[in-house]
Amino acid sequence: MTIILGMIVAVLASGFLASSAVATPPVTLDAGFVTDAAGALSSSELNAANARLDTLSEAAAGDLYVVIVDEFTNPSDSVEWADQTAIDNGLGADQYLLAIAVDSRQYALSADGEGPLSESQLDSVSQAVEDRLGDGDWDGAIISAADAFPGPSNAGWILLFVLIAAAVVALIIWLVARAKKKSRGAQPAIPDPNDPFSGMSDTDLERQAGRALVEADDAITSSREELGFAVAQFGEESTAQFTQVVDQAKTRIAEAFALKQQLDDENEDSAEQRRAWHIQIIQLCAAADELLDDNIETFEELRKVEAEAPAALQRVQVRRNEAQSVVSALPGAVAELAATYDAAALRTVSENPVQAAERLALADTEISEATTLIADSRRGEAAFSIRTAEQAVVQAEQLAAAVTTLGTSLAAIEDQAKALIADLEADLAAAAQAPDATGVIAPLIAGTRTRVDEANAALSRTGRDPQRIVDTLADANTQIDAALAQMRDAAEQAQRAARTLQQRLMQAQAQISAASDYIMTRRGAIGATARTRLAEADAAYREAVAAQATDPAFAIERATRAYNLASEAIATAESEVQSWAPGNPFDTGYGTGYGGNYSRDSGIGGDILGGILGGLFAGGGGGGGGGSWSGGSSWRSSGGSSSRGHRPSSFGGGSRGSSRGGSRGGRSRGGRF
Repeated sequence: MTIILGMIVAVLASGFLASSAVATPPVTLDAGFVTDAAGALSSSELNAANARLDTLSEAAAGDLYVVIVDEFTNPSDSVEWADQTAIDNGLGADQYLLAIAVDSRQYALSADGEGPLSESQLDSVSQAVEDRLGDGDWDGAIISAADAFPGPSNAGWILLFVLIAAAVVALIIWLVARAKKKSRGAQPAIPDPNDPFSGMSDTDLERQAGRALVEADDAITSSREELGFAVAQFGEESTAQFTQVVDQAKTRIAEAFALKQQLDDENEDSAEQRRAWHIQIIQLCAAADELLDDNIETFEELRKVEAEAPAALQRVQVRRNEAQSVVSALPGAVAELAATYDAAALRTVSENPVQAAERLALADTEISEATTLIADSRRGEAAFSIRTAEQAVVQAEQLAAAVTTLGTSLAAIEDQAKALIADLEADLAAAAQAPDATGVIAPLIAGTRTRVDEANAALSRTGRDPQRIVDTLADANTQIDAALAQMRDAAEQAQRAARTLQQRLMQAQAQISAASDYIMTRRGAIGATARTRLAEADAAYREAVAAQATDPAFAIERATRAYNLASEAIATAESEVQSWAPGNPFDTGYGTGYGGNYSRDSGIGGDILGGILGGLFAGGGGGGGGGSWSGGSSWRSSGGSSSRGHRPSSFGGGSRGSSRGGSRGGRSRGGRF
């Protein structure tokens, strides 16, 4: 693990510049509001920053102190460092501390649990800081933080005026929404006049909603993986409550994805609707996160009691060795499929052999590191390496399974094509006997015959695309069915509709499976849009399955929509993975960018692409003792050495910092820039 962490630190350094960073433990603050131990500010910038914070102290609900150092040490976690500095300097509940490490490019905002600023106000301050720090604008970050603080309490008559104005605005919104409802037949969302994100623009709110979706989806994915390991180790009865928690969190996220799909559809939404839905997405994601966080303590205790690093290491070694055979067979399996099918049909698995080999290479490195750490009686750190190895092996297995699944799906789609050809041959025979007074059936017969003959020829060729063949035949089948509908009785039409529905359901299921495998094993590079399309595809598929017995026509429409949405998810995800390249890391504002110049040829590129290192490293490296599988509880902080916006791999994701040192820490936050 030391090798991997060293590589990550090297990559995250600013442009690989050689620097002489000074490790800095918690410091004593200067007499002014700003303590610049790193010499990052000029004298004029320092004076201007102090003056602005002095003005803030007189006008706002709290004081803001700033400390700038080279690196955080003792502790190295940014939030812990900021909280400890605030405690050591006796800061009160209404006094906040912004800590910036210029060389390690970390920051944290320390907030007392009883402080006057709300969570949304603290988020606004953090966002204002992060936007400036990313450009190396140190004094600008301080000024922006001060500007983001809420103003003083208003006099009663001003408050009354604001309330009246809010009521007028709410009335206007309601009238506009009511008019839209009449014209579109849909129930619009009316934003709460008490907007919890009032200090955030619509654009920034949209970006935060997208980031929240990605973070929550990754947290649930990691939690499900973590739960699978726990069930295998502790049994279903002991982990039943955690299964329920994950399912409840998934329900919240499904609602959020449905809203994102509504925002992305072709219907025009008002600015008020879009803002309200983005707020609702953020709140749903936060609710899911709370469900996971509220149960994490018990889960950690369970693992501390039962987790024995040597036994866990042995298990992952066995699983890694078992995975070798399927990973070694992958190049041959993909080559065998490529000898039969068109490259377009295999695009979701073409890189799986390379990706799977990279995952096993990572597992080998982590197993070796864990072995050394256990020998040194450093089981807390060994647990972090073991978990990294476990996830790497799981993804290698998933990448291998995706190839097998796709091969099975393509063969099944070919069987569908043959069944459609048989149906069409029967249709052609029936059409030849039908009266054709208007002369429309003859050209339809000719066109259908051409398509059937072309499909037969295509099915016997190498380099074929079964789905494309089925799509062509399905279109021909729809046309000839419409022409012959009056000749068929109700029972025959119902039978044909049932066959069509089963074909559509199987196509949708195969496409959803392909999209899910692709996104899950490359989630480090994939944002909210592809995940939204996949979630909606799954929802549409479930609607189709539920309606197949009572409303076949609706079920066919839902199955077709599910297939199309899954196809969109694949296309979007592929585009995002392609844009994830050396010097151009994926970063759409959703918090999945890693920064630096990662390369697929670097030996760890695929591991980051798969979301393994990004998620695990967010926990602070697993340092420290204790028997927790996640290497201690430091990962629950939202600051520290985490990549911006990423969740750790342990159960839940834990975006809220735990209480550290007195009452501070429960609401502190931070990250990288």
